[in-house]
Amino acid sequence: MSSLSAQKCEACHVDAPKVSDEELAQLITNIPDWVPEVRNGIMQLERVYKFKNFKQAITFTNKVGDMAEDEGHHPGLLTEWGKVTVTWWSHSIKGLHKNDFICAAKTDDVFNAL
Repeated sequence: MSSLSAQKCEACHVDAPKVSDEELAQLITNIPDWVPEVRNGIMQLERVYKFKNFKQAITFTNKVGDMAEDEGHHPGLLTEWGKVTVTWWSHSIKGLHKNDFICAAKTDDVFNAL
C-alpha cells in the first residue's frame, strides 16, 4: 500500500486547485504505471490493466466501482475482454486533483489484491 492509498478523498469543488506541474511530477512517482493524458484540453490519469479473461476484468471493474463509491470519486472505466482501462480526473475542476492520485493508488491496490 502506498502512502497515497492510505489517504481519503476530500470534497472537490469547482474552485479547488488543480495539481501544479511540480505536484504532478512528485505525485506520479507514487503511481509509476499511470500515464498523464490530455483529452479535450483536460489532464487525466490513465492505466490499462490486463486480465486472462472477461470474467476477471469485470470482477476488477466491480471492485474499482465499489472503491470509487466509498471515496465519492468516480473514474472512467472501459471493460473489454482481457483488459480494463481506468481513467481518473476531477470533473468539477476539469483536470487533476490530488484525489485522482489517491484513487489511482487505491486502484492499484485493488488490482494487487486480486
